[in-house]
Order: sequence, then structure tokens, then C-alpha cells
Amino acid sequence: MWFFDAVGSGFQHPTDPGRLQWFRIVFGTVCAARFALSIGQGGWDRLVPGSISLHLAEQRFGAGRARLLASVYRPVLIVRTVAALALAAGLVPRLSLLLVLAGAAMELLYLKSPNAVRYTLLTGACLLLAGDLGHGLRIEHGPSTANTWAQCLLVLVTTDIYWNSAWQKLKSPQFRTGLYLAQWVHVLTQVREQLPYRRQFAVPGFVRRHMGNLTDRDVRLWRLIAAAAIVAEIMLPPALLFSATMPYAVAAGLGMHAAFTCLKPRQLVTFSGLTVGSYFAFAA
Repeated sequence: MWFFDAVGSGFQHPTDPGRLQWFRIVFGTVCAARFALSIGQGGWDRLVPGSISLHLAEQRFGAGRARLLASVYRPVLIVRTVAALALAAGLVPRLSLLLVLAGAAMELLYLKSPNAVRYTLLTGACLLLAGDLGHGLRIEHGPSTANTWAQCLLVLVTTDIYWNSAWQKLKSPQFRTGLYLAQWVHVLTQVREQLPYRRQFAVPGFVRRHMGNLTDRDVRLWRLIAAAAIVAEIMLPPALLFSATMPYAVAAGLGMHAAFTCLKPRQLVTFSGLTVGSYFAFAA
């Protein structure tokens, strides 16, 4: 297997540089979408004078640093979005990547739960270590060691994300029994008409009607789905590494992330997009 050959050779085993060039396109596209979405629903007006976000920043950093953050906030939103588009298009990719990572890191200063930011920085760091990011939309093929280390690192990051997520789910009795998912869909079914931003959720009507009533039958169905999600997260990384099982693993991963994203489209667009995009790194 190419991954173990690469590790055994001290990352001198040649790989296809096009794998990470495809991921660079996905990474830029996902970040551009996320950055554009973050401008809406109040994001543009974050840190304006008199806002609670500015008040919290002043408490955390002091008045002077908070004013500095507020003064660069909107320009950074614009620059990082343009940089993400440039990265996807392969225009000065390394500089564009640095601007994207710096723009994403800014969110660590004001988001309460910046898990998506950390994952963006982690996968972006893998790209930053690549020796050949390519130029433009042209994908270069041919054996090369330029991206071997970065490709292996991205495989390890994705594997860790999946296995750690499966471990957290296994440790949660509420998730393992299906109760968490059943309660989530039930509450969404009851309050979705009162939510200010309905597009934040995309659970199909069929699921809400037939699996959103919190009955014993519903909980049993969600228990099966919860078990399937745990098994899938454990099995996907090794299955992605074998050429014989990779097509099936990709199909399973796409289906799983589509289901995850229905629960929280805006919140999970980064995680799902970057994780599925990292599948390119698993191919030899």
C-alpha cells in the first residue's frame, strides 16, 4: 500500500501530486463558500460600535486591541474571501493559502466554539507543507515526492478526525441509544416554523413526519442510524486506502456527510466539504 511504503521510505516514496492539487481546489472552494456565508446573517455587522460582540472583545482583549480588531474585521472578510477564490483557481496558491489561513484564524478571536476554524487551519497546514500546489485549474500527474509528506499528513488528520468522532459517539450513551438524534429531529419538527433562519436546517419532510415523533419506534430507528454512523467512521479511513474498497467508501462517506449536513447545513459545510475533499489524499 502506498501509504505504508511512503512512511517506510521516510516519505521519499513518489506519489501523484495531483491528489493534493485537487484538494487545494476543494479547500479554496469550501473556504470561499464558508467565508461568503459568514458575511450574511449579521456577520458583516459584527464588532460594530455598541454591539455585544465588540463589548465581549473589549472585556477579553482590552479597549485598544478590541478597536484594532474591529477596524480590520471587514477588510479581512473581503481579503480572505478573494484569497480563497484565488486559491481554488490556482492563482499564486501559496500566498493565497497563507491569506486564507490568516483570515480563518481571526475567527478564533471571537467565536465561542471554533471547531470548524481549527479543522480548517489543520487541513490548511497540510496543504502548506506540500511542495507542489499546482497553478491554475490544470492538474499535474506523474510520480513525485513533492507532496508525499503532506499527503500522508492529510490522511492521518482525516483518520484522526473520524476515529476521534467515533470514540466520542461511543462514549455517549445518549448518542449510542439513538435518543440524541431522535430528540434533535423531534425538537426541530416542533419549532422549525418559529425559527428565524429555517435554512440552517435541511431535514427532509419525510424524516420529520415518520421519524420525528419521539416514539419508541423512532428511537429504535435512530439507534440503528447512530450505530451505522459509528461503524462508518471507524471503517472509512482504512477502506479509503485500498483501491478495491475505495469507490464504496467514497459513496458511503458522501452519503454520511450529506446526512450530517442536513442537520446543520451552515455549521457543517466546512467539516463535510473538507473531509470529503480529503478523500483525494487517500488515493495512490
